[in-house]
Amino acid sequence: MMGALMALAPIVFGLLAASALFSAAETAMTGASRARMHQLDREGDRAARRVTRLISDRETMIGAVLLGNNIFNILATELASSVFAKAIPGAWGVAAATAVMTVLILVFAEILPKTLAILRSDDVARVLSGPTEIVVRVFGPIIFAVQWVVRKTLTLFGVHLGMSMDVLAAHEEIRGAVEYHHSEGLVETHDRWMLGGVLDLAEMDVSQVMVHRNAIASIDADQTPREILAEALASGHSRAPLYSDEQENIVGVLHNKDMLAAIAEANGDIDAIDMAAIVREPWFIPETTSLKDQLSAFLKRRSHFALVVDEYGALQGLVTLEDILEEIVGEIEDEHDVAMPGVRAAEDGSVVVDGSVAIRDLNRALNWDLPDEEAVTVAGLLIYEARRIPDAGQTFTFHRQRFLVLERKINRVTKLQIWPATARDES
Repeated sequence: MMGALMALAPIVFGLLAASALFSAAETAMTGASRARMHQLDREGDRAARRVTRLISDRETMIGAVLLGNNIFNILATELASSVFAKAIPGAWGVAAATAVMTVLILVFAEILPKTLAILRSDDVARVLSGPTEIVVRVFGPIIFAVQWVVRKTLTLFGVHLGMSMDVLAAHEEIRGAVEYHHSEGLVETHDRWMLGGVLDLAEMDVSQVMVHRNAIASIDADQTPREILAEALASGHSRAPLYSDEQENIVGVLHNKDMLAAIAEANGDIDAIDMAAIVREPWFIPETTSLKDQLSAFLKRRSHFALVVDEYGALQGLVTLEDILEEIVGEIEDEHDVAMPGVRAAEDGSVVVDGSVAIRDLNRALNWDLPDEEAVTVAGLLIYEARRIPDAGQTFTFHRQRFLVLERKINRVTKLQIWPATARDES
């Protein structure tokens, strides 16, 4: 028995070593950073290029590795069982072989290699990328057939999966990683909002960040140049839309730099300025334009200002490059801005908020988590939850916060007082 055991021991341990490599490859490939592999691939790292190819078809790769892993484990167990069966006849021999091989496989072929692969996923993946790629090529056709059988079997139970189905969307994978690291304290709150803002650009449209037409500081184009200049300076903005007859009839956009250049050219004679010559043509965009597309359009057109219209061509508001950038980096303030306009902290821990304040801006400023899927502004959220336009003095509680309507003008909620959950608990 000792002779047979000594003869088979190197073979069994060799099979276990091969199984360990498969286990490490599986864990490392699934845990490797796609971003780092992509960057190393661009720098000419061939191993990283192989890893990128393997994880691009993760299901086939994992299937091939698991198949090889099971083949070596089963073969090692069968060889050990044959030796123990000769030494210990009957069921006790099988039991002894099972106990010994279970410990060896669990420790040396599973836990140990996978622990190492978890700690050094990128390095282990690059080292084992060559052997893994060979295994995938050899077992690829078998795995494809297995996938076909699995999908046909699941179809019998009403589960339909495509052969090229992507299990995780890239954006959601990144978002999940950011949220996880934020919960672990590795990503600061501001960075969490910033990274989330980048991912949200494709999902949001300009109507969610635009300045509503009621809040646009537009100027009557039929006034004198001196009056137009006075209103432009009073607005505090570098650009101002000009209207004719009615405020929604925008006929041009005045840039303060153009106005200053015209004043200098006219030797300071403001009344001599030809306004029609310096007013720029307005740029109208549909309200359904995504922020991602509009950001690209701003950069391509080298313009920072656009007017938003609905499907009937009616003016809805305006959006600037700064509005979109603020969705990524938060509020951008200059020497003329007021810190978080429309929001004022009260002594009792509550917050007095204008109804026109955007929910996303409030969440970022106060680290709240009010939903913004159904409404853009705080007043819109209150109306959506209340299912009506509330009157002044009414109180509502939702999303663990209490809302008191302070002011209502006609059909608009203009001012609210909000008590967050922590402030209510302490009071």
